[in-house]
Amino acid sequence: MEDLDRIHEALKAAVSAISAFIPGAVKAEQKSSGRGPVTEADRAADRVLHEALLQEGEGWLSEESEDDLSRLGKQRVWVVDPLDGTLEFVAGIPEWCVSIALADNGRVVAGGIANPATAETFLGSLEHGLTYNGMPARVSERSALEGATVLASRSEVKRGKWDAFQNGPVNICPTGSVAYKLARVAAGLADATWTLTPKNEWDVAAGVALVEAGGGFAECLDKSAPRFNRRTPRLAGLIAGALPLREQIRELIRAVASGQ
Repeated sequence: MEDLDRIHEALKAAVSAISAFIPGAVKAEQKSSGRGPVTEADRAADRVLHEALLQEGEGWLSEESEDDLSRLGKQRVWVVDPLDGTLEFVAGIPEWCVSIALADNGRVVAGGIANPATAETFLGSLEHGLTYNGMPARVSERSALEGATVLASRSEVKRGKWDAFQNGPVNICPTGSVAYKLARVAAGLADATWTLTPKNEWDVAAGVALVEAGGGFAECLDKSAPRFNRRTPRLAGLIAGALPLREQIRELIRAVASGQ
């Protein structure tokens, strides 16, 4: 439980740091890298997480830190997004979170996600399972995709990326923050989520850990298991949900892609 305890304490420290800022009243600027918006809340949370988590011999990969490639030689690497869902945070939409994952030899083994706006905390590991606000939780027991609740990227929906799914068998719920979507799927608060656009490791690492801790599946679009702490920390896309829905989701995505 030591890793989960470290994650939990780090989440609380980051939430405390972010509490100095008011969602909906925070100024954002564009990153010099062109990777989207950033606020002082993102940077404050990053500093706190780095101090709370990193120990000698461990690596660090964060959206808001300069990438130190020495991480590639480390067995244990922290993969964090200090504030996932910055657009929602700036807009005052309560769909953002702090996201922490621990990767061991490329596989995420523990993770934690906290959404201060909704007072939700998700913690999980392959060894100890999943908790939602301190209570045991697991993925949905749904076995049929018909009527399933699928969390879709709010920005992808706005760009029309989900138009082809709108008349399908699932109920699409636009939601901000990919990490938060994965956490809700992990705890059975939704049945599945997927993104057909590339995501950075820090966007999804903690969510993948939680989904797997909750008994669900998470896979890349090519059906491979997500691997983390790579030189280029990016995934082509991701599907996650209750295990019985895996093949049904694949079939739906294939059908949409082929125009059937």
